[in-house]
Amino acid sequence: MTLEETRGIARQIAVLPGLKVRGLMTIAPLVDDPAEVRYVFRGLRELRERLQNEVAECSWDELSMGMTDDYSVAIEEGATIVRIGRAIFGERVHKGDTTT
Repeated sequence: MTLEETRGIARQIAVLPGLKVRGLMTIAPLVDDPAEVRYVFRGLRELRERLQNEVAECSWDELSMGMTDDYSVAIEEGATIVRIGRAIFGERVHKGDTTT
C-alpha cells in the first residue's frame, strides 16, 4: 500500500461518526532476534509522523507495537502500548492440548 493510499484510508476513517482514531498498531513477524524486526516498528513510527502532519483530524498519540518477545525494541522505537500477556500470565493452555 502506498503512502497516498494509506493517507486516503486514514482520512476516510477519521470522519466516521462515533470513532476517535488515537494511533496505529502493528504486530511484527515472529523471529529469534528481536532486533530483526526493528524496521517494522521504525516504519510504523515514521508513518505516524507523516499522518500527524497530513491527517490532523486524528490525535495519533498511540503506537501499539511490541509483544513479549520484542517489546524492548518496540519501546526503543517509540511504542506507547505493548502487549506482554505471556510475560505476565505465561503460555496459553489450549483446550485439547495434550503437550502440557
